[in-house]
Amino acid sequence: MQAAAAAAMAAHAILTASPSSYTLLAPVSKPVAAHHQPPALHSIFNGVKLPLRQSMASLSLAAPSTKKPLTVVAGTKKAVAVLKGTSSVEGVVTLTQEEDGPTTVNVRITGLTPGSHGFHLHEYGDTTNGCISTGPHFNPNGLTHGAPEDEVRHAGDLGNIVANADGVAEATIVDTQIPLSGPNAVVGRAFVVHELADDLGKGGHELSLSTGNAGGRLACGVVGLTPI
Repeated sequence: MQAAAAAAMAAHAILTASPSSYTLLAPVSKPVAAHHQPPALHSIFNGVKLPLRQSMASLSLAAPSTKKPLTVVAGTKKAVAVLKGTSSVEGVVTLTQEEDGPTTVNVRITGLTPGSHGFHLHEYGDTTNGCISTGPHFNPNGLTHGAPEDEVRHAGDLGNIVANADGVAEATIVDTQIPLSGPNAVVGRAFVVHELADDLGKGGHELSLSTGNAGGRLACGVVGLTPI
Protein backbone atom coordinates (compact mmCIF):
# COMPACT_ATOMS: atom_id res chain seq x y z
CA MET A 1 0.00 0.00 0.00
CA GLN A 2 2.79 2.43 0.92
CA ALA A 3 4.59 1.60 -2.39
CA ALA A 4 1.45 2.33 -4.42
CA ALA A 5 0.94 5.64 -2.62
CA ALA A 6 4.55 6.63 -3.22
CA ALA A 7 4.20 5.83 -6.95
CA ALA A 8 1.04 7.91 -7.22
CA MET A 9 2.71 10.87 -5.51
CA ALA A 10 5.70 10.62 -7.88
CA ALA A 11 3.42 10.60 -10.95
CA HIS A 12 1.51 13.61 -9.62
CA ALA A 13 4.76 15.49 -9.08
CA ILE A 14 5.82 14.87 -12.70
CA LEU A 15 2.49 16.00 -14.17
CA THR A 16 2.25 19.19 -12.07
CA ALA A 17 5.87 20.26 -12.29
CA SER A 18 6.67 23.45 -14.22
CA PRO A 19 8.14 22.95 -17.73
CA SER A 20 11.51 24.17 -16.50
CA SER A 21 11.77 21.42 -13.90
CA TYR A 22 12.31 18.57 -16.38
CA THR A 23 13.83 18.00 -19.85
CA LEU A 24 12.16 16.10 -22.69
CA LEU A 25 15.08 16.20 -25.12
CA ALA A 26 18.70 15.77 -24.18
CA PRO A 27 21.83 14.77 -26.06
CA VAL A 28 23.58 11.52 -25.37
CA SER A 29 26.06 12.09 -22.57
CA LYS A 30 28.90 10.37 -24.49
CA PRO A 31 31.37 13.02 -25.76
CA VAL A 32 31.67 13.38 -29.55
CA ALA A 33 34.74 14.38 -31.50
CA ALA A 34 34.59 17.76 -33.21
CA HIS A 35 34.80 16.28 -36.69
CA HIS A 36 31.86 13.92 -36.12
CA GLN A 37 28.17 14.68 -36.72
CA PRO A 38 26.25 16.48 -33.92
CA PRO A 39 25.00 14.13 -31.23
CA ALA A 40 21.68 12.39 -31.74
CA LEU A 41 18.86 13.50 -29.48
CA HIS A 42 16.89 11.14 -27.28
CA SER A 43 13.58 11.43 -25.53
CA ILE A 44 13.88 10.68 -21.82
CA PHE A 45 10.25 11.35 -20.98
CA ASN A 46 8.83 8.71 -18.70
CA GLY A 47 12.10 6.81 -18.76
CA VAL A 48 11.86 5.79 -22.47
CA LYS A 49 14.68 6.73 -24.84
CA LEU A 50 13.84 7.17 -28.54
CA PRO A 51 16.55 8.22 -31.06
CA LEU A 52 15.64 11.36 -33.01
CA ARG A 53 17.34 12.69 -36.16
CA GLN A 54 18.98 16.07 -35.74
CA SER A 55 16.78 17.50 -38.56
CA MET A 56 13.70 16.74 -36.48
CA ALA A 57 14.86 19.08 -33.73
CA SER A 58 13.93 22.17 -35.76
CA LEU A 59 10.99 23.16 -37.95
CA SER A 60 11.30 24.85 -41.34
CA LEU A 61 9.39 28.11 -41.41
CA ALA A 62 10.25 29.03 -45.00
CA ALA A 63 7.39 30.76 -46.78
CA PRO A 64 5.81 28.86 -49.71
CA SER A 65 6.96 29.85 -53.16
CA THR A 66 4.97 32.69 -54.72
CA LYS A 67 6.31 32.24 -58.23
CA LYS A 68 3.65 32.26 -60.94
CA PRO A 69 3.84 30.16 -64.11
CA LEU A 70 5.30 32.00 -67.06
CA THR A 71 2.78 32.85 -69.76
CA VAL A 72 4.07 33.55 -73.24
CA VAL A 73 1.76 35.37 -75.64
CA ALA A 74 2.66 35.63 -79.31
CA GLY A 75 3.23 39.18 -80.47
CA THR A 76 1.31 38.57 -83.69
CA LYS A 77 -2.00 36.68 -83.77
CA LYS A 78 -3.86 35.60 -86.88
CA ALA A 79 -7.26 34.06 -87.58
CA VAL A 80 -9.39 33.16 -90.59
CA ALA A 81 -13.05 32.61 -91.45
CA VAL A 82 -14.28 30.84 -94.59
CA LEU A 83 -17.75 32.10 -95.55
CA LYS A 84 -20.30 29.79 -97.13
CA GLY A 85 -24.03 30.11 -97.73
CA THR A 86 -27.00 28.51 -99.42
CA SER A 87 -26.46 30.80 -102.42
CA SER A 88 -23.38 31.26 -104.60
CA VAL A 89 -21.95 33.75 -102.11
CA GLU A 90 -18.65 32.70 -100.54
CA GLY A 91 -15.45 34.26 -99.35
CA VAL A 92 -12.51 34.39 -96.98
CA VAL A 93 -11.88 36.81 -94.11
CA THR A 94 -8.47 37.02 -92.45
CA LEU A 95 -7.74 38.81 -89.16
CA THR A 96 -4.36 39.92 -87.88
CA GLN A 97 -3.51 41.60 -84.58
CA GLU A 98 -0.13 42.88 -83.40
CA GLU A 99 0.32 42.72 -79.61
CA ASP A 100 -2.70 44.51 -78.08
CA GLY A 101 -3.23 46.83 -81.04
CA PRO A 102 -6.25 47.02 -83.36
CA THR A 103 -7.28 44.06 -85.49
CA THR A 104 -6.91 44.29 -89.26
CA VAL A 105 -9.65 42.46 -91.19
CA ASN A 106 -9.10 41.63 -94.86
CA VAL A 107 -12.27 40.64 -96.71
CA ARG A 108 -12.84 39.07 -100.10
CA ILE A 109 -16.34 37.82 -100.92
CA THR A 110 -17.71 36.78 -104.32
CA GLY A 111 -21.16 36.06 -105.72
CA LEU A 112 -22.80 39.21 -104.35
CA THR A 113 -25.15 41.53 -106.18
CA PRO A 114 -23.39 44.82 -106.98
CA GLY A 115 -23.66 47.43 -104.24
CA SER A 116 -23.43 47.64 -100.44
CA HIS A 117 -23.95 44.71 -98.08
CA GLY A 118 -24.01 44.72 -94.30
CA PHE A 119 -20.99 42.94 -92.82
CA HIS A 120 -21.02 42.00 -89.14
CA LEU A 121 -19.43 39.77 -86.54
CA HIS A 122 -22.13 37.68 -84.85
CA GLU A 123 -22.07 36.27 -81.35
CA TYR A 124 -21.94 32.51 -81.93
CA GLY A 125 -19.83 30.25 -84.08
CA ASP A 126 -22.80 27.94 -84.50
CA THR A 127 -23.88 27.09 -88.04
CA THR A 128 -26.00 24.02 -87.27
CA ASN A 129 -29.03 25.88 -88.64
CA GLY A 130 -27.12 27.78 -91.28
CA CYS A 131 -26.29 31.42 -90.63
CA ILE A 132 -29.42 31.91 -88.51
CA SER A 133 -27.86 30.05 -85.56
CA THR A 134 -24.93 32.48 -85.34
CA GLY A 135 -27.21 34.65 -83.20
CA PRO A 136 -27.26 38.44 -82.97
CA HIS A 137 -24.39 40.84 -83.53
CA PHE A 138 -21.50 40.42 -81.08
CA ASN A 139 -22.37 42.99 -78.42
CA PRO A 140 -20.51 42.46 -75.11
CA ASN A 141 -21.25 46.01 -73.92
CA GLY A 142 -25.01 45.83 -74.40
CA LEU A 143 -25.26 48.88 -76.71
CA THR A 144 -27.46 49.66 -79.70
CA HIS A 145 -26.47 49.16 -83.33
CA GLY A 146 -24.37 51.79 -85.07
CA ALA A 147 -21.58 52.52 -87.50
CA PRO A 148 -18.01 51.30 -86.92
CA GLU A 149 -16.86 54.84 -86.12
CA ASP A 150 -19.69 55.50 -83.63
CA GLU A 151 -19.04 55.52 -79.90
CA VAL A 152 -22.35 53.70 -79.36
CA ARG A 153 -22.28 50.51 -81.43
CA HIS A 154 -22.09 46.76 -81.23
CA ALA A 155 -18.53 45.43 -81.17
CA GLY A 156 -19.53 43.38 -84.21
CA ASP A 157 -20.76 46.37 -86.23
CA LEU A 158 -18.31 46.53 -89.14
CA GLY A 159 -20.46 48.56 -91.52
CA ASN A 160 -20.81 47.72 -95.22
CA ILE A 161 -18.69 46.10 -97.85
CA VAL A 162 -19.28 47.10 -101.49
CA ALA A 163 -19.46 44.59 -104.34
CA ASN A 164 -18.33 45.66 -107.78
CA ALA A 165 -20.08 44.91 -111.08
CA ASP A 166 -18.67 41.36 -110.96
CA GLY A 167 -20.17 40.75 -107.54
CA VAL A 168 -16.77 40.81 -105.80
CA ALA A 169 -16.32 42.77 -102.57
CA GLU A 170 -12.83 43.44 -101.27
CA ALA A 171 -12.16 45.53 -98.18
CA THR A 172 -9.68 46.16 -95.38
CA ILE A 173 -11.16 47.07 -91.99
CA VAL A 174 -9.15 48.15 -88.95
CA ASP A 175 -11.07 47.94 -85.67
CA THR A 176 -10.26 48.03 -81.95
CA GLN A 177 -13.31 46.12 -80.65
CA ILE A 178 -12.68 42.69 -82.16
CA PRO A 179 -9.46 41.39 -80.53
CA LEU A 180 -8.11 37.89 -81.07
CA SER A 181 -7.37 37.31 -77.38
CA GLY A 182 -8.72 38.37 -74.00
CA PRO A 183 -12.26 38.27 -72.56
CA ASN A 184 -13.83 39.74 -75.71
CA ALA A 185 -11.88 37.62 -78.18
CA VAL A 186 -13.69 36.98 -81.46
CA VAL A 187 -12.18 33.54 -82.05
CA GLY A 188 -15.08 31.08 -82.19
CA ARG A 189 -17.62 33.69 -83.31
CA ALA A 190 -18.85 34.16 -86.88
CA PHE A 191 -18.79 36.72 -89.67
CA VAL A 192 -22.00 37.24 -91.66
CA VAL A 193 -22.54 39.06 -94.92
CA HIS A 194 -26.08 40.34 -95.47
CA GLU A 195 -28.43 40.76 -98.37
CA LEU A 196 -28.94 44.52 -98.03
CA ALA A 197 -26.99 47.61 -97.02
CA ASP A 198 -26.64 48.34 -93.31
CA ASP A 199 -28.34 51.65 -92.43
CA LEU A 200 -25.84 52.00 -89.52
CA GLY A 201 -28.63 52.55 -87.00
CA LYS A 202 -29.80 55.77 -88.64
CA GLY A 203 -32.50 54.54 -91.02
CA GLY A 204 -35.44 55.00 -88.70
CA HIS A 205 -36.62 51.43 -89.32
CA GLU A 206 -37.81 49.30 -86.42
CA LEU A 207 -34.72 47.11 -86.96
CA SER A 208 -32.24 49.97 -87.37
CA LEU A 209 -31.00 49.88 -83.78
CA SER A 210 -30.65 46.09 -83.67
CA THR A 211 -29.55 44.88 -87.12
CA GLY A 212 -29.25 47.99 -89.27
CA ASN A 213 -32.11 46.55 -91.31
CA ALA A 214 -29.54 44.71 -93.41
CA GLY A 215 -31.87 41.92 -94.49
CA GLY A 216 -31.18 38.22 -94.82
CA ARG A 217 -27.94 36.39 -94.15
CA LEU A 218 -26.25 35.32 -97.38
CA ALA A 219 -23.14 33.58 -96.06
CA CYS A 220 -21.26 33.09 -92.80
CA GLY A 221 -18.05 31.64 -91.45
CA VAL A 222 -16.63 30.79 -88.03
CA VAL A 223 -13.43 32.53 -86.90
CA GLY A 224 -10.58 30.13 -86.14
CA LEU A 225 -6.92 30.63 -85.28
CA THR A 226 -4.41 30.00 -88.05
CA PRO A 227 -0.58 29.82 -88.16
CA ILE A 228 1.25 33.12 -88.51
